Amino acid sequence: MKFPSKRAIRLLPHLRALSYSMTPPSASTSSAAASGSPASPPSAHGDTMQPSTTSDPLSFQTPISKPAVAAVASNLAAMRIDYNEGFLLESNAAPDPFTQFASWFAHAKETFAYEANAMTLSTAGKDGQPSSRVVLLKGFDEEGFVFYTNYESRKAHDLEENPKAALSFWWGQRQVRIEGAVVRVPGTESDEYFASRPRGSRIGAWASAQSTEVSREELERKAVEYGHKFGEGEVPRPDFWGGYRVIPNRIEFWQGRPSRLHDRLVYESAQTGATGWKFKRLSP
Repeated sequence: MKFPSKRAIRLLPHLRALSYSMTPPSASTSSAAASGSPASPPSAHGDTMQPSTTSDPLSFQTPISKPAVAAVASNLAAMRIDYNEGFLLESNAAPDPFTQFASWFAHAKETFAYEANAMTLSTAGKDGQPSSRVVLLKGFDEEGFVFYTNYESRKAHDLEENPKAALSFWWGQRQVRIEGAVVRVPGTESDEYFASRPRGSRIGAWASAQSTEVSREELERKAVEYGHKFGEGEVPRPDFWGGYRVIPNRIEFWQGRPSRLHDRLVYESAQTGATGWKFKRLSP
């Protein structure tokens, strides 16, 4: 397999976070005038942000009853699927984990229903308390796996105290687990990625003091303020926002198989950043 160029992999230009529903100002204003209600404030990028409603199937404004919770939980033991869509043998595994990841990632982009670049990032600070959240992979090459965040967030504080992390991708009948040391990417690399983001996302980075307590109204007010501040000009990258690179020393590929006899191949490096990789099979 020909390994994709670093630039092609790093930018992942066709992958974007799912955007929130927005209504043009004219429609919102007309609706508000007809109902006698005040119009919603404009967002940072000229649209009108719509609040949640009870008609939203994802809204939890109506509490679920305790019997209903028990009924949902009672069926968990019976939930299972058949893993019969592939296999992973030593004979068809790539010699290095980055080529293997590129192959599986390309397949996931074509077949997985959700964001294929979504990954669980796990960190722990000096107190040893683990913390996990889903972030988006925004680049990878032989040097590691890149994501972006606020440098004042909880994950960033964890990484300052303990610069190690684990990543986990789930693609239905496949998993990839990555462990390694973490470093900040160069500022120029963060600048390049930040400039490629939608304008609203760039303004949102300024408006959000990530991981601190805030009301929805305050968050939206700050977004509007920064939208007015930058106007139609450039939105620069904040100093408190940028990328991290996970430099792996262990990458495991998991392929579901029937009867729980799954395939697990783990690639390990002799030391962080080493170019030589060896893989072995683990019991499922």
